Amino acid sequence: MKELKKERHVKTIEELTFTDDGMFQAVLHEPDVCAELVERLLHIKVGKIEYPELEKQIAPYYTTKGVRLDVYLKDVDKIIDIEIQNYPERDIGNRTRYYQSMIDMDSLMKNEDYSELKESYILFICKHDPFKDEDKKPYGLPCYIFKSICLQKSEVNLHDNSLKVIYNASAYEKEKDEKIKNFLRFIHTNKPGNDDFSNRLSELVEKTKENEKFRSTFLAMNLHDRDLIWNTRKEALAEGSQQKAVETATNLLKLDTLSAEQISNAVNLPLEQVLELKKQITVNA
Repeated sequence: MKELKKERHVKTIEELTFTDDGMFQAVLHEPDVCAELVERLLHIKVGKIEYPELEKQIAPYYTTKGVRLDVYLKDVDKIIDIEIQNYPERDIGNRTRYYQSMIDMDSLMKNEDYSELKESYILFICKHDPFKDEDKKPYGLPCYIFKSICLQKSEVNLHDNSLKVIYNASAYEKEKDEKIKNFLRFIHTNKPGNDDFSNRLSELVEKTKENEKFRSTFLAMNLHDRDLIWNTRKEALAEGSQQKAVETATNLLKLDTLSAEQISNAVNLPLEQVLELKKQITVNA
């Protein structure tokens, strides 16, 4: 029997940091803070942001896998998706590809021309290096930038107005831009140091913890989801049965309250298997 994975510690509100789900969205709900983070990490200017859209959900069709974006910004000519990643991400390439397709589908109205698509940026802030070589050794870059260019002639650009930028906070010491280096150090260590922006983020985290609306929302929603995840995980693992894990995943999919990724973690099944179960449920519905 496989060794059981140690369950992740469920944090209290007092233990939350800037990178934790819920807190990240709450702090970036401040438009000027969100704008400064984008301008610092993407080196672009953003126009007036009324309010960032938090945990934006896009699900164009019932049979289509929907996405929940951490922070979603729009200004006059840009769309920016900001994602925080606390744990190692195994399939970040396909994830950014799917996010891009959903964003484009959501932003272009029927009968609009392709030329009306806005510039699109997908920004991932990762605590761990998501890219490894054939020997599973991290490449160790502080930032990875991806755009569509021609393999035969690199100066030929597809000009699809999309960019994927992925930061690796664990390599902050290699970053040459001092402002970005300070921010990545804060992400990696949770210590703001002498950087004004990181200190402001840290202060907003502490202020948010005292906000009654945030506290009640966090307790009502986040803890409910976490309890459901950990209880179902315990049930599946206690049975020590693959079949029980499949049954539990199927029941959770029918409830339609958790994402496939959350269910995969809850019952310790591969994400691909959970997605296949979801597909079967949709066909049989």
